[in-house]
Amino acid sequence: MKASILYEFNQPLLWQETDRPTPGPTEVLIQVMACGIDGTDLKLLSGFGYAPDLPFIMGHEIAGVIAEVGDHVIDFKLGEWVIAYNFTTCGECLPCLTAHEQLCVNMGSILGVKGKNGGYAEYVVVPERQLVRISPGVTWTDAAICCDAGLTAFHAVDRSRLKVGETVLIIGIGGVGSVAVQVAKAAGACVFAVEVSAEKEAWAREMGADETLNPSRVDIPATVRELTNGFGVDCVIDIVGQSATIGDGINALRHGGRLLLVGYTPDYYALEGKYLAQNELELIGTRAGRKQDLINAVSFMASDKAKSIVTQTFPMKEANEALAALRYGEVCGRIVLLT
Repeated sequence: MKASILYEFNQPLLWQETDRPTPGPTEVLIQVMACGIDGTDLKLLSGFGYAPDLPFIMGHEIAGVIAEVGDHVIDFKLGEWVIAYNFTTCGECLPCLTAHEQLCVNMGSILGVKGKNGGYAEYVVVPERQLVRISPGVTWTDAAICCDAGLTAFHAVDRSRLKVGETVLIIGIGGVGSVAVQVAKAAGACVFAVEVSAEKEAWAREMGADETLNPSRVDIPATVRELTNGFGVDCVIDIVGQSATIGDGINALRHGGRLLLVGYTPDYYALEGKYLAQNELELIGTRAGRKQDLINAVSFMASDKAKSIVTQTFPMKEANEALAALRYGEVCGRIVLLT
């Protein structure tokens, strides 16, 4: 098979022949039809955050057809359309037993991120218990982005405890943010979106945002308070994770408000303890999502409430060009690679 392979950090991927993987007894071989790309892939390229052993095949938003099954595979069969949950978990620790498997204390590999080659390839091997069927009517491209953008957005909104009639400020309307806007609207919230260009502001409105705010033109906390009669928003979902966005988010919250941190950067955050304590603010981290969040995401994508966030596709062999477009901020929504 052919794959785009990472041999050295901060260097281009190489599209070349490599051995096709063979599934073990409880694994399946997936013929990759589509694989999304996102900011995690850019971090992998630079060796920031996760640093897989090289050579490595990236790609963690995978949709495809089951091409081969292991001898002990029970619930899936040849020809089924599937997507893959990324985390290989133990199933026995407290987080796993309480439906927080993305926090597994005995975490094994992460598909396309660390320890297990991913979907920048014609074929990939995935354990059966990480598979989710694609809902009828969902395209390959829309199914693929559920594996990260959809799953992460669903988990963040779930942890935010959004209620009907609440206001939420979503900072960064890329892939995750595009889905988060839609899920928050479906939950009955009023959504304010923060983006840095007129094009991305228009995209946020297309996704369903009630208001868009551009930090190059307005003071975000002051404008939020104007829009909320001086109170501030009930919740902030920060998908950027820079010190400046954290600061804006904290200052845009009402008393008793909560900030969800989804994205992260090398930044450290200087927060005033007195302000947090006296206003009873909550800071909540959120990591990817559970397998159930993935199931919910692909089900949502099949509903009439969902809009596709895929705006560009590239052939798999042009992964470097696709990543460059993402790196330089040329993309609204999500890019997907196609075999």
